[in-house]
Amino acid sequence: MKIKLALLDSDQNYLNRIVTAFNIKYADKLEIYSFTKLESAMAALEPSRIDVLVASDTFVVESSALPKRCQLAYFVESADVDSVNDQRAICKFQKADLIYRQILSIYSEYAGSASGLKLGDDSCKVIAFTSPCGGVGSSTMAAACALHYAARGKRTLYLNFERFGSSDAFFAAEGQFDMSGIIFALKSKKTNLSMKMESCVKQDPRGVYFYSQSKVALDMLELGADEIGRLISEARLSGNYEYVIADLEFGMDRASLQILRQAGAIVWTGDGSEISNRKLARAYQALAILEQNAEVPLTARIALIYNKFSNKSGTAVTGTELRSIGGAPRYEHASTAQVLEQLAPKELFDKIQ
Repeated sequence: MKIKLALLDSDQNYLNRIVTAFNIKYADKLEIYSFTKLESAMAALEPSRIDVLVASDTFVVESSALPKRCQLAYFVESADVDSVNDQRAICKFQKADLIYRQILSIYSEYAGSASGLKLGDDSCKVIAFTSPCGGVGSSTMAAACALHYAARGKRTLYLNFERFGSSDAFFAAEGQFDMSGIIFALKSKKTNLSMKMESCVKQDPRGVYFYSQSKVALDMLELGADEIGRLISEARLSGNYEYVIADLEFGMDRASLQILRQAGAIVWTGDGSEISNRKLARAYQALAILEQNAEVPLTARIALIYNKFSNKSGTAVTGTELRSIGGAPRYEHASTAQVLEQLAPKELFDKIQ
């Protein structure tokens, strides 16, 4: 299924450039019609069953004259303009993929259960990072793992579900959308979630796909376990990614364990300190009790990574079957970017099964 897109602009050269760019990158997702005259565009909307009309702001389009299925937006020349005549504004002078994502976002808001995305073959692997220990750098390890796979040419999505966490601490990219749009799509149940996720995702120059933090941290508190599970499932089945790295709050309640069951591998992080080791051991023992009747217990999927490990005072966890796959020292006086640069190439991530 393709989105039927009509573009209306008096500048034929601009239309030629944008249509060419879209046809190169999104031929399988867009069916494009271009017009330089308002009358011609309006006459084509109904017979061509246009889904989205994007018109230059030099034209005045009566929204009441549009077919019910057709959504309207305006091309503008400044990125500072948010709307024209109460309709969404799209800056025409930006990368084609950013324009596409805005068009996709507009379409997703009325598409309901229809989907322009094909489900994948479920070959995507979900790796969940979490830890019963605080302050050991579980999120940093998750981000480094995402960079590790992306550097090997794998399409990798990093999802940060910590209440006060932020993907923007590790990754950066252009784009105006963030997790707030995803959360709204989940809550409203009127927006096509798969399309909304595709329209909001960003790609760091190093290759990792991610969602920027929500505008207000309280938005993340609105996400329930079922909704987190649905987001992971949508990403896994979209066919867009080979790896989904889920950075999760630690929990052993039924809802938290249900989220973990979507993961092919679970990574806990510790720092080798006495307190950290004690927490890891107790958490593992508790989980083993909870999972003793499970056909494939979660304990079998857990791998342990040591982070900020001290060769002088650090020790390994004992008394459990917790599998260690390696670790990393503390990088003194290093920035987050510098730490990630050191961690991402490590082969320990290849040992995650």
